[in-house]
Amino acid sequence: MAEQNKFARRSLFAGLGLAVAAGIAAKFAPKSVIPASAEPAPAEPEGDGYRLTEHIKKYYRTTHL
Repeated sequence: MAEQNKFARRSLFAGLGLAVAAGIAAKFAPKSVIPASAEPAPAEPEGDGYRLTEHIKKYYRTTHL
């Protein structure tokens, strides 16, 4: 019984040490930087309705006098 308690206690302390090490590594890890040009485009609305696509925008530009 005593041998089983030592094993459980060692596992607990090993797991605790691993969790602390992971927390420290996450704190000091470099932050990811996303450039402004790589921002995701707004999501297109669902359905079969009107969508302002690139070729429609080109058409509107050509109709101006």
